[in-house]
Amino acid sequence: MLPVQHPLLLSLKNHSRASTLLDRNREQKRIKKIGCLTNQQTFLQWIINQKIVYRWVFFMMTISSPALGQNYDEQRVPAYELPNPLHGENEKPIESAEAWVHRREQIIDSFEREMYGKSPTQKLEPQYEVTEDWTPALDGKAERKQVTIILSRQGSTSKIRVLLYRPIDHDQTVPVFVGLNFIGNASIHPEPRIRIHENWTIGSEDDGVIDHRATAASRGKKKSRWPLAQIINRGYAVATAHCGDIDPDFDDGFKNGIHPLFVDEFPPAKTSDAWGTIGAWSWGLSRILDYLEQEPKIDHTRAAVIGHSRLGKTALWAGAQDQRFAVVISNNSGCGGAALSRRKFGETVHRINTSFPHWFCANFKNYNQREEKLPVDQHMLIALIAPRPVYVASATEDLWADPKGEFLSLIYADPVYKLLGTHGLPINQMPAPDQPVHGTMGYHLRSGPHDITLYDWMQYLNFTDRHFNPDEPR
Repeated sequence: MLPVQHPLLLSLKNHSRASTLLDRNREQKRIKKIGCLTNQQTFLQWIINQKIVYRWVFFMMTISSPALGQNYDEQRVPAYELPNPLHGENEKPIESAEAWVHRREQIIDSFEREMYGKSPTQKLEPQYEVTEDWTPALDGKAERKQVTIILSRQGSTSKIRVLLYRPIDHDQTVPVFVGLNFIGNASIHPEPRIRIHENWTIGSEDDGVIDHRATAASRGKKKSRWPLAQIINRGYAVATAHCGDIDPDFDDGFKNGIHPLFVDEFPPAKTSDAWGTIGAWSWGLSRILDYLEQEPKIDHTRAAVIGHSRLGKTALWAGAQDQRFAVVISNNSGCGGAALSRRKFGETVHRINTSFPHWFCANFKNYNQREEKLPVDQHMLIALIAPRPVYVASATEDLWADPKGEFLSLIYADPVYKLLGTHGLPINQMPAPDQPVHGTMGYHLRSGPHDITLYDWMQYLNFTDRHFNPDEPR
């Protein structure tokens, strides 16, 4: 086991500026305004008048409350010991890259069995339907393609609709960012020929979503999270699909999406280690990469998998399982992503399993308020990516995602990266806000709330440049 006072961490303290900025996020501060509304009827009317029903649901999941067991006080983080990724069975030290191969399989098995669930072993033969071939886009600076991946088995069919952009002036194959989006492909840019998502989706009326269906008003609503002009200008392609194509993000007993294709492997309500929604999304990312392997204009050997929030958890699990992803990027992924579960800071295992019972396998619920019993923690998820480059990003106002816990996962995964011959993480203290650190492992703490912004993307572009184009001057 790794003690909490690891030698590398003796001097680890949040920078004074970081400590000041790591305050409750903006949604949490609204509780002061809400507190004065003592009459229940007035309170409910206020919610309706403010048109924040969807945001209120999110707020109730993130509010710091003794009743909910949430903690935002660093002094209340319990003492904990972490499993050592470099200790195998019977605590035998792992001292070589060869020994790590077996240890890695053990860790993967533990994550599958106790957290994310086991993915299906049955391989499918997909069909690829090109609904729009490469077409000039973005004022002639890019070209766009739309492809549907059709997967059929057990009398069920699932379709993953992929949207691709690439620089139009590149004759050679280009590297690609692969990631899922929240409310449909049309939300990442207002171009009118992008197909509007037809299936169930999360989102609010402000997002152009009515009764969980995207409308024309959703076009471009999330374009700030996908700065296509900057990505294309740097010579990268983008491949994205709506996460709901793979599995709709609600607890329906896995009757929709890709789960019915594998009902014989994972009978509903009978398999405690069957994959949940995050496992399904991760599997879907690999199916997108399968397609990119036969797309002649994309360099699939330089694919960076990326995700924000719950999709950041997804990107990490996809990158841990599928070593074809050359770079793995997690943005504000928090509990179940990059943040250490044993810290019990912000969102906890109990909270996430209560709010999103479909995200993980049933066995993960055994660790509600018992994080110390987990055979793994999230530093080991990061370690599974080694020696490939990995980047984790946090935000100062996003205490729900536990920025310090996200950074510590990199610290504790660093010995595995060093064992495998990389330089790992160049620092051992949490950097100040807006001071990115790039090695084989990268990290930054952005000023601001839970989001993925142009600032974040610029760091990811710089990081991938460093590893995909190492000979270019900087």
